[in-house]
Amino acid sequence: MAGGVLNTINTRLDAKNIAAILEHSESKMFFVDYQFVQTGHEALQILAGEPREKAKMPLVVVIDDIDVPNGTRLGELEYEELIRRGDPKFESIELDDEWDAIALNYTSGTTSSPKGVVYSHRGAYLSTLSLLLGWEMRTHPIYLWTLPMFHCNGWTFTWGVAARGGTNVCLRHTTADKIYQNISLHKVTHMCCAPIIFNILLEAAIPENHRKMPYPVEILTGGAPPPATLLEKMESLGFHVTHAYGLTEATGPALVCEWQAQWNKLSKEKQAQIKARQGIRILSLADVDVKNLRTMESMPRDGKSLGEIVIRGSSLMKGYFKDPKTTSLAFKNGWFLTGDVGVVHSDGYIEIKDRSKDVIISGGENISSIEIESVLYTHPMISEAAVVAMPHPRWGESPCAFVAGAGALYGSEKGGELPKTSTGKIQKFELRAMAKSFTVTEKEKETSSNYDVALSRL
Repeated sequence: MAGGVLNTINTRLDAKNIAAILEHSESKMFFVDYQFVQTGHEALQILAGEPREKAKMPLVVVIDDIDVPNGTRLGELEYEELIRRGDPKFESIELDDEWDAIALNYTSGTTSSPKGVVYSHRGAYLSTLSLLLGWEMRTHPIYLWTLPMFHCNGWTFTWGVAARGGTNVCLRHTTADKIYQNISLHKVTHMCCAPIIFNILLEAAIPENHRKMPYPVEILTGGAPPPATLLEKMESLGFHVTHAYGLTEATGPALVCEWQAQWNKLSKEKQAQIKARQGIRILSLADVDVKNLRTMESMPRDGKSLGEIVIRGSSLMKGYFKDPKTTSLAFKNGWFLTGDVGVVHSDGYIEIKDRSKDVIISGGENISSIEIESVLYTHPMISEAAVVAMPHPRWGESPCAFVAGAGALYGSEKGGELPKTSTGKIQKFELRAMAKSFTVTEKEKETSSNYDVALSRL
């Protein structure tokens, strides 16, 4: 209503990355929660050192704790005070063009340079309504925020809960105790999360008051394909899981594994296998397909033929901010190329089988293998480095580094150097196969940082 474009920043980024986003997005205002004042301060210091005019530094607004204010400040403005100083007669700016930008979301980074994805009002509106229909979210939901709002604007549910007249239940710390406590206290009906939350809930002791709940809690999950066994265990706790698939460029979820009544007659194991599929397109997409990118022909619906998942429709991004070249490369013949490899089953439901990009999804977060490799290459004893995903019982995936230089290839008895093609390109598919056989120790499983697991192995 103020005529601005919303840019929610990943709170797990360091000050350098935050400063880069503030610079690239040309931010006018910078809202900083009191828990992140130190990081925000460091980001502003980095930004001030960049070759830009002082007048272009963003106006900083600190958000203090509303129940127990602690007086934390970063500059002069505090959110509640700023609201009180507002003009009650202000007339909100009306939208002239539905294709105008509503949000800017930076990808978590499948390359070393996160890209700014521009959402239109039209795309956000269509995606929101489509997901409400696809998930069958009822009126007046009690929605628990176990999903970060900086992930595609909370998979559009920052808008969706309001559209359904719902209640937002917010968490500062996503722990099993807090989740179960809020489900019981507020009678939560819906929540979204990455599969990592499943592990957190399953590993915790289930409180007595949760066992007595008379209704299932609807969970929409995505970020990484959840194992069928994990879904089956969640159902046994009283959670009803729906699997979705999406990406930042799609304005959030693009596919939903909508449940069919005839599947209720199947065994629990078979039901869990079906739930693990990514599903069919949400209504706002014009089309989704699995294609051979060389010929752009559709792959057979046999559940076996591999191709790349491609999507098209007006709910997709407008493009990458200030990057027309990368925007044009992301599309082919009007189709957006997701970079994910999958199959189509006979019923039209899509299932991801692999990723063509070397992104690692750990705890629902995208980790760039290139960024880790660049750090490893700074070590004087490392001449070659390659990072791939390895299975992890808590995070789903964890970075696994293979290095060579000082005598042998770590993690392999081959020794010498990393496997390469005839043109000298490292064959990561061989390394992924090796990484799948690695096991995580109990000590590593309890490690708080998923980066530590990989780096502790070096």
